[in-house]
Amino acid sequence: MYLIEALPTVIGTAAIAPALLMLWLVIAAEERPGPPAQVWTAFLLGAASISLLGLARAPFAKMVAAPDNPWAALAMHSVFGVALPEEAVKVIAIVLISSTKRRTFANPMDTVVYGAAVGLGFAAYENLAYLVQHAEMWRSLAALRSVLTVPFHGALGIIAGAYLTIARAGTALGANRHHRDWARLSSRLLIFAGPLALHSAFDFPLLTLQRMPDLDPTIRMWLGGASLLIGFSSIAFAMRLVRRVARHHAPRTDIARERLSQLRRMWALWLAGGGVGFLGLAFVLTSIHHWLINPERNLTLALIPIGFVSILLGLALLVVTTAIYVLGRNRIRTSGEGFSSAHGGG
Repeated sequence: MYLIEALPTVIGTAAIAPALLMLWLVIAAEERPGPPAQVWTAFLLGAASISLLGLARAPFAKMVAAPDNPWAALAMHSVFGVALPEEAVKVIAIVLISSTKRRTFANPMDTVVYGAAVGLGFAAYENLAYLVQHAEMWRSLAALRSVLTVPFHGALGIIAGAYLTIARAGTALGANRHHRDWARLSSRLLIFAGPLALHSAFDFPLLTLQRMPDLDPTIRMWLGGASLLIGFSSIAFAMRLVRRVARHHAPRTDIARERLSQLRRMWALWLAGGGVGFLGLAFVLTSIHHWLINPERNLTLALIPIGFVSILLGLALLVVTTAIYVLGRNRIRTSGEGFSSAHGGG
């Protein structure tokens, strides 16, 4: 019974699934997705970067504790206690992972994808920690964080990765057509300054609401609204940068568009299969747990087969979709190359 209670199955899925879904949406915007191993390395590196936060915060500990004014203390904490250390470790991870694949810039979207993977890996680990610590309210917390906080961290990674690839690519992405020196310098500055400013502005209202519970309700409403506006605006800005970099990517053929469309449909089936299978697993574990608490409730035990049916259905969707993808991938790629060659020859 204690083992089943300790298994954070539902919480773990609620924490990690939004980050993986967001990562796929960014990958789907790329015509030639980079190596999967590199993307997963970036995701895991982003999650592991949380272990460096203690070192990143140490130089600013006295600075954060210094101000006597409560508003100044909140501002210092939002910048030097939260945003700066978190964005610093993420930017370092993005630079490291993108430097290992720094080829010619024929595929600038790779760095954007690595930035998203690092940010979402960080968000997934942080999300899991939050939900485990607040298990009594994990449902509402998971819903809120999956809608805003997880995409927000992914957006900050995208922004850092996009400006990194823009700074490296020079005029290739249309960034430096006018005032080239200033544009090149500003792109490099925005790799870190952009996520830092957005993260600080997002956290300051939330910290104020948390530390000052006696504020006037109208002020609290304005602070909450400001944080939501900054968060969703950051996500929208990251989406704009993704489209900007993707627009200067290799031109898409009709076959490439068809392939992306098929990949999105397959991902929907993968997501459905994983969701159905997980629901079945959660139902089985919950039923066993209730039966162990009260063995006289035979109805609960009798319902376990429904959970197993759900698990089998989910596995079937995953296996069938994977088989379709593996068997059809080479055909789509071959016909796409043929289509491109035919147009190039004409």
